[in-house]
Amino acid sequence: MKTVLLIGNGAREHALAEALTRTGRVRLATYAKARNPGIVACSEIYETGSLSDHEAIVTFARKVAPAFAVIGPDDPIAEGVADLLLEQGIVSVAPLKTLARLESSKSFTRDLMKKYGIAGNPRYRVFTSPEGVREFMEELGGEFVVKADGLMGGKGVKVSGDHLASIDEGLAYARECLGDAGRVVVEEKLVGPEFSLMSFVEGMTVVDMMPVQDHKRAYENDEGPNTGGMGSYSDANQLLPFLSQEDLDAAHEMTVKVAEALLKETGKRYKGIMYGGFMVVKEGVRLIEYNARFGDPETMNVLPLLETDFVDICEAIVEERLSELPIVFKKKATVCKYLVPEGYPIEPKVGEKITVGELPQAGSKGELKLYYSSVDEREGQLYLSSSRAIAFVGIADTLEQAERLAESACGSVKGPIFFRHDVGTRQLIEKRVALVKELRGR
Repeated sequence: MKTVLLIGNGAREHALAEALTRTGRVRLATYAKARNPGIVACSEIYETGSLSDHEAIVTFARKVAPAFAVIGPDDPIAEGVADLLLEQGIVSVAPLKTLARLESSKSFTRDLMKKYGIAGNPRYRVFTSPEGVREFMEELGGEFVVKADGLMGGKGVKVSGDHLASIDEGLAYARECLGDAGRVVVEEKLVGPEFSLMSFVEGMTVVDMMPVQDHKRAYENDEGPNTGGMGSYSDANQLLPFLSQEDLDAAHEMTVKVAEALLKETGKRYKGIMYGGFMVVKEGVRLIEYNARFGDPETMNVLPLLETDFVDICEAIVEERLSELPIVFKKKATVCKYLVPEGYPIEPKVGEKITVGELPQAGSKGELKLYYSSVDEREGQLYLSSSRAIAFVGIADTLEQAERLAESACGSVKGPIFFRHDVGTRQLIEKRVALVKELRGR
């Protein structure tokens, strides 16, 4: 039986572990920074250590001798762990460092799309000093977005009107970003609902998963600070209620052209997941950003619906034959709700114990999934970290049924946690539909 190496320990990696071991064809060896009980249950070998300790990762990889590796989190990908493994003869379902700039450098992606004439960029400029920043913000009419040129997990992006009350505040934040990263991207502020589209990519072959909508704000009704994601949903028709097929096609075409541009620009084939964050605007679809990995929580929406063996997909990616493999998903709706520590993301309660009680029965009309995220298991007990703790995913024929399943499960966890009740509800989704109708005059 072949071994697969999994790197990471969040709920995304729990979903990956489940998908990799579903058919019993591989044994899983996991390298993680904490003991995630869900991944432990899927793994034959489990080692903990720092994800930034590349020497330890390579040593572990040599010891387990995997057929291939799956790298979950953004930092190891951006830092070139796929390159280090390849030096040992181990291929990865994750791009090489030069290709991972798609996520690790906001300016690289914007400039790549501009150079190769790929539609979807907003108006933007890249700055290496404060000179000209104020003038560009004024040119944008005070409607702007400021992004540090590095990995910020979505939380380092600040938007005028939401986080920045004036151009002066925007300039101050741009200076802060320049101090941290040496470069800052200033873009026009876009208006519209966002969606995620993750794709399996090998070279110029792009196979999409279904679109998902994430909810970044911490509190009900999309209020509060940005987070890593409080929950997400996907629809049974493999669209979203506010999304047209034309919009989805435009996002797909963008990803295809970006994959082609990366090959031309670097001479390297992209092998892994390309995850685009897009916005539906008045004129069509615009790119917010690309990520070089699976999304979290979006992975928990899509992988449980995968009918094709995930191991086959991974092998097709690393063996450069993705175009030959038919990939099929069940046509079901999903709603994911995240339980997070009280105070998250500003001052989360850390080290507190939580307990998971008996889960509700899904019944014949649905399925309920539990994914452990940034919890640490010690002596059979679960303890909170500073990040998200547990995700519940309801899977059913309709969004209403899936939402009820996820909502009912959240009450089974006891401890200092909270979650967003409104994720996946009709009321919140109809706001997105109404916004698109207003933008496009329908």
